[in-house]
Amino acid sequence: MTVKRMDNVGIVVDDLEAAIEFFTELGLELEGRAPIEGDWADGVTGLRGMRVEIAMMRTPDGHSRLEISRFLAPPVVADHRNAPVNALGYLRVMFTVEDIDDTLGRLHKRGAQLVGEVVQYENAYRLCYIRGPEGILIGLAQELGHQAPS
Repeated sequence: MTVKRMDNVGIVVDDLEAAIEFFTELGLELEGRAPIEGDWADGVTGLRGMRVEIAMMRTPDGHSRLEISRFLAPPVVADHRNAPVNALGYLRVMFTVEDIDDTLGRLHKRGAQLVGEVVQYENAYRLCYIRGPEGILIGLAQELGHQAPS
């Protein structure tokens, strides 16, 4: 049996509204918001008394989702937002964008900071890492030769 699909990537934030605004600016669409709690949620996460607010964001192609969560209970116990690129564990989420320079300009207005620099990988991609809301590491990739007409 093989994996059917990757359903979503989860990110925990402190400011849910700012994260929704940031990822909306990036081009994701808010699919829905909901409070999550109860025995089933406790059981799946292993956190007793869990209460969380989630926002599900969808990529424009409809194939990928980003679940943004703000924990109300129990309190957050670790903070990996400023971990360097070579830290163990989950690292980042990468998005393909039409125009990396335009995207960087728009996201800079929402607090994004370039981690290193925009680089070109062969004749295939322009790439960079940014720190988004609350320092979350995000990758941006622009396919070369496949740009939308201006």
